[in-house]
Formats: sequence, structure tokens, C-alpha cells
Amino acid sequence: MALIHGGQLQKVAKQYRIPTADWLDLSTGIAPNSYPIPDIALSVWQQLPQQSLKLISAAKQYYQCSELVITNGSQAIIKALPALYQQKNSNAKDVYLPERGYKEHAHAWRIAGYNLHFYQDLLPEINLLTPHCVVVIINPNNPTGQFFAREVIKQYHHKVSQLEGLLVLDEAFIDVMPSKQSYCSEVHNKHCLVLRSFGKFFGLAGIRIGFLVANNDWCSTFTELLGPWQVNGPAQIIAERALSDNHWHTKQKKILNELRTTQERMLRQVFPTTLIANITGCDLFLTVSFHQADSAKELYHLLCQQGIYCRLADEQDTLRFGITTEEALSHLKDACLLAQKKLTSPPTLENNTS
Repeated sequence: MALIHGGQLQKVAKQYRIPTADWLDLSTGIAPNSYPIPDIALSVWQQLPQQSLKLISAAKQYYQCSELVITNGSQAIIKALPALYQQKNSNAKDVYLPERGYKEHAHAWRIAGYNLHFYQDLLPEINLLTPHCVVVIINPNNPTGQFFAREVIKQYHHKVSQLEGLLVLDEAFIDVMPSKQSYCSEVHNKHCLVLRSFGKFFGLAGIRIGFLVANNDWCSTFTELLGPWQVNGPAQIIAERALSDNHWHTKQKKILNELRTTQERMLRQVFPTTLIANITGCDLFLTVSFHQADSAKELYHLLCQQGIYCRLADEQDTLRFGITTEEALSHLKDACLLAQKKLTSPPTLENNTS
């Protein structure tokens, strides 16, 4: 059974009978402003893609690592990893994952037959980890925003290495976190893999490119499994330019932080504390939790009726808003105000007698 993700605008637009062009899509954690697309020679579009040494060099510099694999997104790695790990370590049975988080991780390990152990806000007790286990950490977590410092990650890496297990770090949203918090530079043995997303921070999810940071053995294994032509030529050129543009990185972080701060302030103004319990997230998304779980589903429906598409959690008790532009913020505010008013207003006499 396929999992439900954000970004299903066509389906939602059809459901609510509103043209797709009239929607504000905040259902993903993709930056609202994108890296500018450079001019690309016609020959690049005509030829089969070759492995770009410039992209590899730029990626190693950006991610501060010595080995990596270029992929068409993290999903291919997430899907293939459980079966591959069974081949490498037939004693592996247990996987520790966040109860709330990107569901494709749990889905992949479950269908491969592993025993799943879910942890809450805190990582699993380090001294209770089992031999040959797999520990999955989404850092920062999507959708909770929970973030673990690099020194904490290092402790788990050391413990998992002792247990002959595997630490899987999903750093899809870490580009907006404080510098030097990524764990990529610490990946030197077979007991740790790091997944990095390109499309979210650079606002170019459509070109489908991502990176696996791992040791040489894992990189060789995945290169052989995934085969040639993983990423098209134009995407490689765009990514190489973007990863090398340090000035743009600094500017983008500042813009996203300012947009997130402004949007969070607006959400706290619009939704009273009697309605919302907390707002968490990072500079690419904000997750709103409620005192009453049903409020999330009701607000989601009320916002969709106005052409505002946010992400209703799988548990249907929180709403995740992508970060919008300054120009679209007033539209979001007006829609949230109206939705909040309809949600909290007492039923009218007409409604009571209908």
C-alpha cells in the first residue's frame, strides 16, 4: 500500500474542485524560492548523462565528506537498504525508528521483515540497543523539528559500531540548521550512512537529485545496484553550480530564517493558545499541534476549502505548513483567520435546526 505524502496538489484540487493554479501549496518542506537555473547547452539535453566529476567535487566540498553516491533522490536508497543490509549482516533483526517521522523508512524496514522499535522525542536508550541493530535518526525530524546535536549522534555511532550494527541518518532538512552540525564528515566506517537531499534547501525538488554519504564499500554497493544514468545531465549541471555558490547559500539561509520567523509569528497571532498546543519545526516547515486532535483535521478541511494546501499528519493530529513567500503570507493569514473563526465559533441556530 502506497504511503500518503505532501505534494499531491492535483488530487487535492480535484477533491475540492478548485483549479490547481488557484492554490497556495504548503504541503511540502521545499523552499519557496529556488536557485536560479543557469543556461544549459543543447548538447547536455541531447546526450546520455555522464558522471560529472565537477559535481562530485562540488558535492564532497559542500557535504564535507570523502565518499558519496549521486542518486535521483533519497527514496531509492531508503527502499533498497533493508534488503542490502540483510545481505551484508544476516544477524540484523531490530530497527529503531522515530514514531513520528518520514514514514518511508519504517515502511521499507517493515516489508523486509525486520522488528521495528519506535522511540518518541528522545532517542532509544543507548545501553539497551541490541547487537547488529539498525538505528534510524531523522535530523532534524520531519515533521516534529526535533534536532540532535552532533556529539549525541557521535555517541550512537560509536555504540552501533561496537554492536556491529548500522546508523542511518536522514539529514534531508539539515541545510538550514547551524553550520557544522551535519555528520557527513564523520562517516568513515561501514556502520553509518547519511542521506542528503538537494531539492528542499535549493527549492528544486523537481530535478530529483540527492546524495548518499557512506564509506567506499557502501558506495560501491549502491553504485552497482542503482546502475547508470541515475541523474540526468541538466540536473547535474544545476546541482554543481548550486552546491558551489557559497554566497547564495548564506543568502538563502538568511531569507528562510526570516520567512520562518515571520510566518511562525503570524500563526501564533492567528491561532489562540486555547486552540494550539505548540509550533515546532525548522526554517523549511512549521508543525502546529493542537490541544484537541480533531482540530487538525477540521482546520485542514477548512483551509483546503480556501485553496490552502498544508500537510495533515498521518496521525491526523497536527498540521505542517511549508514556508511561504512574503507576498503570499497575507493570503495565508486571511485564510487561517477565517478557518479559525469557523472552527471556534459556536454553531448557529440554523445549523442547530437543520
